[in-house]
This record gives sequence, structure tokens and C-alpha cells, in this order.
Amino acid sequence: MAEQKPLGAQISHMLKSRGVDVIFGIPGVHNQEMYRGIEEAGIRHILARHEQGAGFMADGYARASGKPGIAYLITGPGLCNAMTALGQAYSDSVSLLAISSCLDETALYRGQLHQMLDQEGAAGTVCDWSETARTSQSAYGLIDRAFAEFDTKRNRPKSITVPISLLEDQAVEAPQPVSRAVDPDVSRMDVAHVAQLMEQVQRPLFIFGGGCADAGTADLLSELMPIWGAACFLTYAGDGLVAPECSLNFGTYLGRPSSADVIASADLVIAIGTELAEVDLWRTELGHQAPLIRVDIDPEVLSDHHRADLQILGDGHSFLYGLSQFDIPKATGWTSQEVSAAKAAWRNETDMERPGIAAICDVLRDAVPEDVMIFSDMTQFAYVAKEVWPMTKPGHWHHPTGFGTLGYALPAAIGGAVARPDQPTMAIAGDYGFQYTVQELGAAMELDQPLPIIVWDNGKLKEIEDSMRGAQIAPNAVIARNPDFCALAKAYGAEAYAPTTKDELVSAVNDAFNLAKPAIIYITSSIRV
Repeated sequence: MAEQKPLGAQISHMLKSRGVDVIFGIPGVHNQEMYRGIEEAGIRHILARHEQGAGFMADGYARASGKPGIAYLITGPGLCNAMTALGQAYSDSVSLLAISSCLDETALYRGQLHQMLDQEGAAGTVCDWSETARTSQSAYGLIDRAFAEFDTKRNRPKSITVPISLLEDQAVEAPQPVSRAVDPDVSRMDVAHVAQLMEQVQRPLFIFGGGCADAGTADLLSELMPIWGAACFLTYAGDGLVAPECSLNFGTYLGRPSSADVIASADLVIAIGTELAEVDLWRTELGHQAPLIRVDIDPEVLSDHHRADLQILGDGHSFLYGLSQFDIPKATGWTSQEVSAAKAAWRNETDMERPGIAAICDVLRDAVPEDVMIFSDMTQFAYVAKEVWPMTKPGHWHHPTGFGTLGYALPAAIGGAVARPDQPTMAIAGDYGFQYTVQELGAAMELDQPLPIIVWDNGKLKEIEDSMRGAQIAPNAVIARNPDFCALAKAYGAEAYAPTTKDELVSAVNDAFNLAKPAIIYITSSIRV
């Protein structure tokens, strides 16, 4: 007879058998049974200081590792606290699984600890799906369903809630893992049609998004782009897919208004692995006049308002590899001069909008290790950096692009550092957003590994102030009294630097990457670079 254990313990063992090595969360009386089996299963647990932080850590871990991020949450407020992180994971296509406890009965009784009217429904507003397991087999089936969809569908967060009494009940172990389905290859007929179109044009333009941002695709594109003579734009999530030195790479300036004019000049546009969403374009229309081809694993994306002339459901890498098998003559309509001129103009626009930041980005880019993975927050510094800081590797800059949450950078960087313990990780936050999750410095201290944290302090909510002025609204509630960030870092036991010159900034960055603990690098607009 199979050995029985409380279901809470069996869930941890099941997750281990599915490849889970790390769980992020906070234990509580309601979900303590989920903690019974963590150590026994050989899983590492990272203790967050707030459930929002746990969710962001799981998000950062998933982005950095390519594996699902797992968060253990308590009933009611624990799940609610993590919903901001779940919403961010939904908009940015991150494989995050939240497993929370829930009350056994809520229809008759009121006033129970952590009670809410509809916990399953609340999670469903920010997740791909939210379900409550009523039996142990249901819990196992839902976990396997989540992992199967992480492998085969567009990554989205899932929420599974399990009643407290069920977590306490004895249960047989979960079934053994089974092989999972994989995405079908892109239709060769569709690829052949695109190849035929490319043979007939002189100004083909690709737009690469985060849906194809992996090292294998980057290696493939390094061979194909010079052969094809095609130009390209990268979304923020797709940054690094095409090398910065590629002469026909327009970079991540897709959100510049005049990029629409460049796109209008193309005679074929192929968008791969991107929603072409508002947060990619900062306008409603892409601007294309030529035929538009979309390649994506999400049918909802393919049928959006951009009205693609050819919609190809499938994986971007598979499509590009298929296209590489055709002998497509090199297009000659683009020139490196027009690309470099456009990029120079767009950088100047960026610097005029938010003066001085681009020069600091240049210094930082030269100072950090080449393989650094960066997690940034909603801050003017990141808005500039995402345009002027070209990445050499895909999937190495992570930003809360869609949902646009404050407080993302630090906890997400912690998750990323856990996923890559021997590789460099850095966070970039603004003075205001950093305070949303500053308490996770405690969790960062427990990692015993380097984690430089750039804190950009312009003394106010500058982006909001600028927006108010642009709307002819007298700026209101945009200045907050800040703490001494360096003293705050040292209160947690972290290191702190406040460079005022270029040399001091470079020295601080070098030192911070060689510590065995986090370090705040505090920068203001008065720094001389």
C-alpha cells in the first residue's frame, strides 16, 4: 500500500518531481501544512517579507530560469497581497503558479480568520485561470494542468486554492510525471509563402518580441539578418535578439512616434512573438502600409486590431528556422546610414524628454558585466535605459511593461539571483517605487550573494509631474519626503554607495558585484558623468 501523508506535504513532493527546486512565500497558520513537506522534498524556500514580494520573486525566478515560479500563499490577504504580482505576470507572459490555502466553508459562516467572499474569483481576475481543488486528485490534476500549459501555451499565471482541511487530510502520493505535449511546428506551406513574399521585396522589416527572446533564436538571427538584408525593430522584451552592432537594427525605439514613418516605408512587415500592444508602440496603429505577417502562439494576438494579412499560429523559432531553409535573395532597400541617423535622432528625443539620464546609462553599461541580468522598476531612469541601452543577450532585461507595477525591481531581482546564483544580477528602481518593496532587502541579505541595486532619486514623482504639466494641471502630490537610502541599506546590513562622479560610479558598481550581499548605489541627477 502506498505511503500516505498530509496532502500539503504531498504537494511539495509532487512539485519536486516536476522539477521545482525553489518556492517563494510566507508561512501562516492556514497554509502551514504546505510547509510540512518542503525540506523533506529537498526544495529550497525563500522567505519574503510581503506576499507581493513573494509573487515578484517567483516572477523574476521564472524569467531568469525558464522554469515556472512557485509561490505559497495564505488564505485571503496573502493571496490578495500577491495579486499585483500575478497581474504583472499575466501581462508579461510569465509562468507563475500560486498555491494558496482557503477556508473550508464560507457560505454560512462570517467572521472567520482571513475570510473573503470569493477567493477563487478574485484570483481569476489576474490569472489565466483560478480553480479550487476539492480532492487530492483534483489538486494533483490542476498542478499537472498548469505545468502542461506552461510548456505548450502562452505563459500565464495560474492560481490553485486548496481548503485547509484537505491540506491536513492524509493522501496518497501524486502520480508520476508523464511526458508533455509540445507545440506543433509551423506549417511549411505558410513558411514557403513568406519566403516567396520576401523574394519579391526590397525593404522587409522584422519586429521581434519577447515571445521569441531566447539564445537559440538570437544565434539563428545573427546568421540570417545579414543574409536577408532585412531591417528590424525590437520590443523591450525582445531586446538582445539582434546584436546592437547589426547595421540594420533600429533597436528598441519602436515607441518613438516617428518609428511609424519608418515602418510605413517597409514593403513587407513580419512581427514575431509580440502583441504590438500599446506599451510596445505607445500609439494605436503600427503604421504599416505594406502587408503585415504575424507569427505567435496566441490566437488572440493574431486576430487583433492590426488585422494581419497572414496569421501564422506557432513558435517564432520554428518559423525562423523554417524560413532559413529557403534561398532568399538579399534585399537591398535599407541602408545603414538611414538606420543610424534615425537612432541618433531618437536618442536625442529621449535625452530632451528626460535630460541627463542617457549619459549615466552609457557609463553603467560599460561598467556592468556583459552577462548581467537586469530587473527594472517603473521609473524615468528605466524608461530612458530601455531605449538607449542595447542588450547583447536576449531575456536579460526584465521590466514590468504591461501591468506597470511599482516595487517590481528588487524582489524580482532576488528571484532572478536565486535562479542564477553564480551570474551577475542588478536591480534598477526609482526613489518612490523602491519604497513599495524596500523591506525585501531583508530577503536579499539572506541570499549571501551580490545584488547591486541602483536607486535613482530625482526627489519627486517626476514622470507624473511632467504629465500633469503637459496636461496643464498644477502638479499636486508629486513630492514625498524620502529617507536616507544609504542609512536604510546599512540598517538591513547591506552596503551603500552615493557616487557623485563617473569614476565613483564605476568604482561603486565594480565593488558591488564583488560583495556577498546586496548594495544600494544611490544616484541623483546631480551626478557628474
